[in-house]
Amino acid sequence: MKYNIKSIRTFIGAKNYEVSRNFYQDLGFEEIIIFPKMSYFQMGNFGFYLQDAYVKDWVNNSMVFIEVSDLQKHFEHIKSLQLDKKYENVRLKEIVYNDWGNEFFIYDPSGILWHIGEFTR
Repeated sequence: MKYNIKSIRTFIGAKNYEVSRNFYQDLGFEEIIIFPKMSYFQMGNFGFYLQDAYVKDWVNNSMVFIEVSDLQKHFEHIKSLQLDKKYENVRLKEIVYNDWGNEFFIYDPSGILWHIGEFTR
């Protein structure tokens, strides 16, 4: 059977749900509240579920990859938001250049590692 997939969405946890909600809104995601302890965050046609749930081993091993075009532009924009100064535990790492493409990293307030990258074709 060939699936007609419309989207794929991950679930991530939050150590402090309210802080994480604010972080993702500041990052540019639109929040849609699903339940009092779960929201869907979207940007365009893409998104993820944020839960008021924290399991240290789960959250510390969660990673999400966002593919973008014009990586430098995205990096400069996120850097200009100064989220690492506004939120405790948020870290933004410089662009890393790889054989497959380039990426930079941002850790959310709970420790989830986001890879933001651009593939070389």
